[in-house]
Amino acid sequence: MATEIKAPVFPESVADGTIATWHKQPGEAVSRDEVICDIETDKVVLEVVAPADGTIASIIKNEGDTVLSAEVIAQFEEGAVSGAAQTQAVQSEEKVEQAAANTEAGNSPIVERQQVQDQAPAVRKALTESGVAAADVAGTGRGGRITKEDVANHQAKPAAPAVAPLSVAVGERIEKRVPMTRLRKRVAERLLAATQETAMLTTFNEVNMKPIMEMRAQYKDAFEKRHGARLGFMSFFVKAATEALKRYPAVNASIDGDDIVYHGYYDIGVAVSSERGLVVPVLRDTDRMNYAEVENGIRAYAAKARDGKLGIEDMTGGTFTITNGGTFGSLLSTPILNTPQTAILGMHKIQERPMAVNGQVEILPMMYLALSYDHRLIDGKEAVGFLVTIKELLEEPARLILDL
Repeated sequence: MATEIKAPVFPESVADGTIATWHKQPGEAVSRDEVICDIETDKVVLEVVAPADGTIASIIKNEGDTVLSAEVIAQFEEGAVSGAAQTQAVQSEEKVEQAAANTEAGNSPIVERQQVQDQAPAVRKALTESGVAAADVAGTGRGGRITKEDVANHQAKPAAPAVAPLSVAVGERIEKRVPMTRLRKRVAERLLAATQETAMLTTFNEVNMKPIMEMRAQYKDAFEKRHGARLGFMSFFVKAATEALKRYPAVNASIDGDDIVYHGYYDIGVAVSSERGLVVPVLRDTDRMNYAEVENGIRAYAAKARDGKLGIEDMTGGTFTITNGGTFGSLLSTPILNTPQTAILGMHKIQERPMAVNGQVEILPMMYLALSYDHRLIDGKEAVGFLVTIKELLEEPARLILDL
């Protein structure tokens, strides 16, 4: 008896999704909890698993089709294995035996499919679309895992010529056209809306990172031994921003129609680069977190982003955002608002520069800070005061500890 396979129930913030990849086809045998389909939403890739051992009877929604929350996408037959699936299994077993007997034959289809299934959703999609075998790609991720960049780099490598290299006409210009992912399209829409629908303005300042760097160098080993987490710069910025948000509530507020919503909690989003693009998971109640909890939270989110495991609940909400372009070498930039939030803090590269200190020139590690804000709600005085507060807290870390 056939049963329905439905798309997951999407949260209110997600209207629909797109069938990204079918890992199983009609007639193929599947095991309980085996991934059979990936659905790409505006925020994350959701995996659909088999409800039991059985076969895919029919596919209702094909790759590229739009699906709604809890919509039927396929029919599943529990227990029974179709004749086609049995034949396919026998053929696969024969291929496995043949490949095992020939050391020159390489990976069997079963082994290759398992290698693909072991990858993150975005990587599986890239392998499927490119037709590249997982065994042929050198993984640079943790534990040798394959990343999306690894697949792209493998495709970019010139193939070894069988007899002679193909001649390419001088001056030939090659183009490649690929469709935007749902995430990229959604990010583009939100960024465009933020620039068109808000009175966005950016103010800048600079901070002397020497005190933070000296404190970090002095205590990082003891910190890691005690808390099991590396002491990074981001935890100082998160705690400094939290304290500044307490002093300037408008920066922690949002606009809802004609109303201003002042949030009595501090949920700070930290922008993380992933294979699918920039994502912003949220640290909840940062005023109640210590430095180790902040560092562990960021590290956990970074790992989930790398493996394609971030859930929608990880990225919903947020009252303020911090983005760090300095990890890519950016010296100065103007971050775009993450609406409906009304402010975003941009960190940048630490650069040694000559600075005047008490009438003397010193070489100091300086960082430019940028605060983009919605001028409809936040006045220049509040924005500058907020940024100066962060600067002062970072240049005198004792202020954070002593609540000064």
